[in-house]
Amino acid sequence: MNFPDNLLYTSHDEWVLRDGDIITVGISDFAQDALGELVHIEMPEVGAKVDADEMVCEVESVKAVAEVYAPCSGEVIAINESLEDDVENVNSAPYDSWLFKLRISDDGPLADLISAEAYKAKVADS
Repeated sequence: MNFPDNLLYTSHDEWVLRDGDIITVGISDFAQDALGELVHIEMPEVGAKVDADEMVCEVESVKAVAEVYAPCSGEVIAINESLEDDVENVNSAPYDSWLFKLRISDDGPLADLISAEAYKAKVADS
């Protein structure tokens, strides 16, 4: 499994890339592997305001439906529209297939995100 060092990870198995006051969020390689073949993603609305740890979207696989949570409070400023037709890209390239971007309004909860090394250790115990 792949755990890029330039990303941070949540306890809900999302990956986060921060660029100033914008974060990009997707699901980790571990999460997509556990879910199996993805068949649908219910994306959030652009402009939606979300709170930290609030469900933002859902990913549906042949095995289950999983919720994707906001790692911090903010406003959804973009969704990855290309996944509407090619949801399987999340399985083949989870770190290239981001789900949504947030403009941060409160970055306090981002302090709870963990490094790639810590995340790798966490999922090894799963």
